[in-house]
Amino acid sequence: MNPSPTPWTAYGALALSMALVGSYVALSKPLVAAMPVFLLAWLRFGIGAAAMAHWLRKPAEEGPLDVRTRMLLFAESFFGNFLFSICMLWGVSLTTASAAGVILSSIPAVVALLSWVFLRESISARLWLAIGLAFLGIGLFSLDKAGAPAPGPGHTWWGIPLPLIGNALVLAAVVCEASYVVMGKRLAGCMSPRRISALINLWGLALMTPFGLWAARSFDFSTLHLELWGLLVFYALAASVWTVWLWMAGLKKVPASQAGVFTVMLPLSATAIGVLFLGERLTPTQWLAFGLALAGLVVATAPRLRRTTNRLGG
Repeated sequence: MNPSPTPWTAYGALALSMALVGSYVALSKPLVAAMPVFLLAWLRFGIGAAAMAHWLRKPAEEGPLDVRTRMLLFAESFFGNFLFSICMLWGVSLTTASAAGVILSSIPAVVALLSWVFLRESISARLWLAIGLAFLGIGLFSLDKAGAPAPGPGHTWWGIPLPLIGNALVLAAVVCEASYVVMGKRLAGCMSPRRISALINLWGLALMTPFGLWAARSFDFSTLHLELWGLLVFYALAASVWTVWLWMAGLKKVPASQAGVFTVMLPLSATAIGVLFLGERLTPTQWLAFGLALAGLVVATAPRLRRTTNRLGG
């Protein structure tokens, strides 16, 4: 029997999805400086809902949604859209895109931890090492103060430096994203990627609307210039439409554990944009932290890639 062909289109969809997530995480920094977090998230879901309205119709080959699938859709949106947006946007507003990139590199390790806790999947010694490296990198980056000004009265909250709070919020977003990855595989097995994208975005819009309306009451929309509106539309389409659809399309043909490999594109993209386009600079200690975090990712994923290569080649 001939081996199944390599789903290169699925691999490309997963890689592009995570690269887009990393890019909009970094590029959201100018947006959160220009408008409240809740307003930005609400506009994101609203633009996404308008763009995906025609994806809501149920395909003929899909059965009716049972209670379990409906609950899973809500949970996917609550963690992967609603909480992820709040934690990520607030976190990026308090820290740097480069710091967010380092922290985001822990997603595969957190996926493994959640699988161990909730799915009772075993974790090898190699994977425990990967988890340790990832979190060592995060801690080293967060504690490094080289080149940073001493926090003044307006740069702390209850004595805690705001960048440290921002890093903690981005780490919370990582947990939300890992939950999204774990739950997404089950949804991708019973629904089309387009309909999943449209439904979880609609839930996100419903959850965010009260907060968005509250934030919009006192916001002066005339302060948004044309470039910011363009960036907002890109952010909304990338976050609500393109990344979700690409990820779910890839998960149709690639196991969730193997798909986790492609999250490497997320921190690389976020950090690259922070350094190349936002004028951020990494200190030697922060480069070491980034290296440790990426080493953890390589340790976690390289065995899977080897096994996959051997299987496809044999």
